[in-house]
Amino acid sequence: MTKILLLSDTHSHIDDAILKHVGWADEVWHAGDIGSLEVTDAIEKLKPLKGVHGNIDDHIIQKEFPENNRFFCEGVDVWITHIGGYPPKYNVRTRDMIKENPPKLFICGHSHILKVMMDKKLGVLHMNPGACGKHGFHQVRTMLRFIIDGEDIKDLVVVELGKR
Repeated sequence: MTKILLLSDTHSHIDDAILKHVGWADEVWHAGDIGSLEVTDAIEKLKPLKGVHGNIDDHIIQKEFPENNRFFCEGVDVWITHIGGYPPKYNVRTRDMIKENPPKLFICGHSHILKVMMDKKLGVLHMNPGACGKHGFHQVRTMLRFIIDGEDIKDLVVVELGKR
């Protein structure tokens, strides 16, 4: 069993509200637009971190974090990218890869809109945790918490961090 904290679009912002939830997790996953390595350094002092760079991230962050991160967590095939679209309207750069080799869990950020939905045709669970930073058009800062237990994704919780 692995407890996951999923966040995105920090845009250089990290605070105690975010770090409190990092403490709950076994692993933290960041879906891009990190903004500053100070964010990821603060998280990595507490827990293991996997992530991707986003469209606002500079060459320094791009050296640390890939554009796509595909891996297994227990029995779940996970793919994280920053700009990925939504089922069935995936982004042009991800669409063919998802159709050819669909992951069980597809994660992206970018939109600042929290959304969890199933692509029933491909059997892919899509997650976007919204944005937990303070920059953007979102009104409420959000993250997701869930558990991966073998091949199961369960106990999904939306974390609201208050107004941006």
